[in-house]
Amino acid sequence: MASLVPKKVGNMEYRIEVDPSRGMRVPVTIYADENLLQKMLTDRTITQAVNVSTLPGVVKHVVVLPDGHEGYGFPVGGVAAMDAEEGMISPGGVGYDINCGVRLIRTNLTEKEARPKLKDLVLDLFKSIPSGVGSKGAVKLSPSDLDEVLVRGVQWAVDHGYGSKDDADVCEENGQIKNADPGKVSPTARKRGSPQLGSLGSGNHFLEIQKVEKVHDEEAAKRMGIFEGQITVLIHCGSRGFGHQVCSDYLRTSEHALQKYKINLVDRELACVPNSSEEGESYRKAMFAALNFAWSNRQMITHWTRKSFERVFGQTEADLDMKLIYDVAHNIAKVEKHKVDGELRSVVVHRKGATRAFPKGREEIPQKYRDLGQPVFIPGSMGTGSWILLGKPASMDLSFGSTAHGAGRMMSRSAARRSFTENQVQKSLGDKGIFIKALTREGVVEETPEAYKDVDAVANVSHELGIATKVAKLVPIGVIKG
Repeated sequence: MASLVPKKVGNMEYRIEVDPSRGMRVPVTIYADENLLQKMLTDRTITQAVNVSTLPGVVKHVVVLPDGHEGYGFPVGGVAAMDAEEGMISPGGVGYDINCGVRLIRTNLTEKEARPKLKDLVLDLFKSIPSGVGSKGAVKLSPSDLDEVLVRGVQWAVDHGYGSKDDADVCEENGQIKNADPGKVSPTARKRGSPQLGSLGSGNHFLEIQKVEKVHDEEAAKRMGIFEGQITVLIHCGSRGFGHQVCSDYLRTSEHALQKYKINLVDRELACVPNSSEEGESYRKAMFAALNFAWSNRQMITHWTRKSFERVFGQTEADLDMKLIYDVAHNIAKVEKHKVDGELRSVVVHRKGATRAFPKGREEIPQKYRDLGQPVFIPGSMGTGSWILLGKPASMDLSFGSTAHGAGRMMSRSAARRSFTENQVQKSLGDKGIFIKALTREGVVEETPEAYKDVDAVANVSHELGIATKVAKLVPIGVIKG
């Protein structure tokens, strides 16, 4: 077998053609610059993408986005579409942190107004938003409350006083995906998730106070209410232990069903079931419940963020104009219509560590942005900054309407712990004017900016290819980590 060396086929575009000896059914397309590609070649990213291309019912090509790195089965930063009738659905193709996502809240404060109160604000936020590995949320949910959260998502939170209908209007799926079924969720997942609603979690999850450093697309920025020097808040978290358990449960279910459906895999981590099978339906309904849990979770954190700002600045959230700009989801599989070989087909798009980047005119985009295009957020590491992008028509053909979801790790958590100390990281952030409050020493060290790829390079690949183009760059001034 030839070694897996991608061939350059265009600007920032590389390909591995179909190799029947590896069982490939479709090619693999990689969108990256030379540096990002070289990094992918140091781990199993490309091998994993090739493995995905062997799954029954996979169509067109498997995509690796510029933030691509090794994951469980599927690479993180991977997109694959399976025929809705003939194809598979794979829990590993969605990932453990189902609907890990990012939302951006605007304010009318400028950096000059916020700086003097920055420490107070970070400490108040840290106190009022639970964070950390097993952290408990601040609400007690009865079993029937949890069922409601799993079915109603953001709507549940809004009805319980955590935000307003305006928030739901600017979430993917309006923060409430249909056909979620709490009955398909295990007691273990319920037990893990129930106490965690309204908590940030650990790892790469964070809440950042940021300032808008530079606007690149005046019209789009204006429509989103973004201006240079403005203070914004970026919240990055997911479905906590609930989604993790749903993934674990259904990976086991899928592994047990492989023989039943006569599915042969090149890697057992790719465990999957036919999309239209009973197991496939059950996983989808449980995954949708986890999507709704995550949207509700981010909504509650949004509410407490607004309350912190009210306390510290002595103004109401209306005075501060703390509107939600948008909420994007990663780690998700949905049936969508895409052009494959010239015809529209229903496919199950798996976006693992990838975010939707639909162009204007798609009915899935909230009314507010339908004639503009979907806002996209690419969070960087806590010292480098994040990007707001805008979904463009090229994304539909190139990447099933998807782009990168973050900077992507470059160094494992253990390597980061070996290479850096908490003091080093705190000092380097402090030198840049960034104040951080974290629950643990590890939380700071494992997420050091050096552990991540260059978020500017990742955003640039998306921009140059016309998948999603640059609107504005945000840089952190205050960070909260679990």
